[in-house]
Amino acid sequence: MGRHRRDAGSGVGRVGPALRHLGDRRKSRPQGLIWRSVMAYDETNVFARILKGEIPCRKVHEDEHILAFHDINPQAPVHVLVIPKGAYTDWDDFAQRASEAEIARFIRGVAHVGRLLGVDEPGYRVMSNKGVNGGQEVPHLHVHLFAGRKLGRMVPAESV
Repeated sequence: MGRHRRDAGSGVGRVGPALRHLGDRRKSRPQGLIWRSVMAYDETNVFARILKGEIPCRKVHEDEHILAFHDINPQAPVHVLVIPKGAYTDWDDFAQRASEAEIARFIRGVAHVGRLLGVDEPGYRVMSNKGVNGGQEVPHLHVHLFAGRKLGRMVPAESV
């Protein structure tokens, strides 16, 4: 499947065959963790198709590492999605496989988009969903930037 998740390991820092293609990048992985496959990247997901130009979007910003565009189903007056151009399924995959330059450009790119939209003051919320319990619907890493009004609680105040 080719994508990875980390779990507490036996302290050996083992790596499965799916990681062999990472070469020297895997040497920087914290020891004592085991990485295993969880979700394959789907080249036909909606964000991959937007990146290929097969589906149009209302672009806010684009550079060599990211694309930011308006969500087609906005949940706030300003609702923009920011995606990396690489084929990363989620935060775990991105943290494991992306270069330091890609990670830095993605994070800085999100802040740049906030400034471009003029929402850096009074503020905005950045949110990303990962996995089934996190509510991830598209298997391509993306963050939502919400702004334009005072936002409520991050999660419902339900009893545990």
